[in-house]
Amino acid sequence: MRNALKQSLVLLTILFVVPIMSVQGQSSMRVQMADSQITAPAGSPPEAERPVTIHVDLMKKVGSYTPIYSWFGYDESNYTTMKYGKQLLRELHDLSTVPVYIRAHHLLTSGNGVPELKWSSSNVFSLDPHGKAVYDFTITDETFDEYKKAGVRPMVELGFMPKDLAATVPGVDKYQVHYPANTTSGASNNPPKDYALWGELVQKYTEHLVERYGKQEVSTWYFEVWNEPDISYWHGTPTEYFRLFDYAVAGVRAALPNAIVGGPASTGPNSDKAGTLLDNFLKHCLNDKSAADGKPVPLDFISFHPKGHPTFVDGHVRMGLMNELKAAEAGFEIVAKYPQYIHLPIILSEADPEGCAACSMKVNPTNAYRNGPLYATYTAAAIKALFELQDRSMVNLLAMLSWSFEFEDKEYFEGYRTLATNGVDKPVLNVFRMAALMSGERVMTSSTGQVPLDDILSKGVTQTPDVDAIATKADREAAVMLWNYHDDDLPAASTEVQLTISGISSGIKKVLLEHYRIDDTHSNSYNV
Repeated sequence: MRNALKQSLVLLTILFVVPIMSVQGQSSMRVQMADSQITAPAGSPPEAERPVTIHVDLMKKVGSYTPIYSWFGYDESNYTTMKYGKQLLRELHDLSTVPVYIRAHHLLTSGNGVPELKWSSSNVFSLDPHGKAVYDFTITDETFDEYKKAGVRPMVELGFMPKDLAATVPGVDKYQVHYPANTTSGASNNPPKDYALWGELVQKYTEHLVERYGKQEVSTWYFEVWNEPDISYWHGTPTEYFRLFDYAVAGVRAALPNAIVGGPASTGPNSDKAGTLLDNFLKHCLNDKSAADGKPVPLDFISFHPKGHPTFVDGHVRMGLMNELKAAEAGFEIVAKYPQYIHLPIILSEADPEGCAACSMKVNPTNAYRNGPLYATYTAAAIKALFELQDRSMVNLLAMLSWSFEFEDKEYFEGYRTLATNGVDKPVLNVFRMAALMSGERVMTSSTGQVPLDDILSKGVTQTPDVDAIATKADREAAVMLWNYHDDDLPAASTEVQLTISGISSGIKKVLLEHYRIDDTHSNSYNV
């Protein structure tokens, strides 16, 4: 795979000496990328080899450039306090001028705080011999203290079920199940045996966070109830999940009345089961009274998880961008049915090329895409497409959370879905740095090499490559991110790109042009 990778990504930032709109009249600039080695996949039709022309019009606004890129997450919350976890948290903070949010599993899981693949623990809750609740925040404090030191904000995922609070579920006879067995098959994913006690746990947990980090700070965090209750992460019914949600939200709000709470963090709504759960969850919040207190059910954001589906075809990786986008589209359409919720923030609290961050390419060869530029170009194409899907449905997309962090004590470039490997930044981390250099308003782009969104939704990017761009304009600067993406990870010839930027004020006489790149030989620690 190392020598076959031929995807590439470019970011151009343009700094103007006066604000763009301060002078009447317009002019344009042209940037020819003939030597850029932006590449197309081998075997493309002859027209793909012709120069691609991309036009950016700074005068035509498309919508706000919400920093959807500044959210990250991982299964193993205890990695937060380890050597490279600490290092990476600081890098994530530094990539953006806007707040960076971190979501992690197992904040309430029982155990000794030693992480394994797809497992962590904090031992917050236990029962003494008399059945009285005992709270110990020592381990979880270490996690949140590290977030504070790094300057990032938590998205507090309320899960999973403490051992002493887990209900008995037929067929579940262990609390922890070790990878590579199904780690979600243990009692840590059971419903509570006492919902009132679950609500009290959440209230005590939130009270502690407020006491330790301050009401003003914790009021900026997001509290999400559980993870993927439509699959094996939840050993109960949807109705039981709604009850879990009610008691959790009531507990959070009892400790912090203005807390930001939401869910259901379900899987891709393009499946019937996940779509039905999301739809019924919204109906529950809209129409039912809370099982915890009989009041209306609060809902401040909606979350679900669109994922792609890479496969191995004729000896190479074929990505599945279509799958991730179809899942996002289905979720947006469900939300858009409800006028009361259409403007609520939507957090894609896991939005990734596939589903298992802890499955290395040794386990699944298709995961080899994670090491090189393909992961970065896929992400760039997904960012623009998600904005376009948001605009179509007229919903409010707040975040596209990348479920990727790092794994301690593993081989370099072992093919986990990570941003860094043993402290070495991988190419994908740089696409988020690029995205953070863009700000302001999204503006109109057109490309003769673009694969239209509807074509991607129907058949992916499996024929001609997607040579396209997203652009932004702020007060005194503009930025254009260009990519050449193809689902098939194959060698390719270079494609010439001619970029024209119009709508620049006629009074602009000088600009500073900065050029960033991710390809085989730039921003690519894997090749090095």
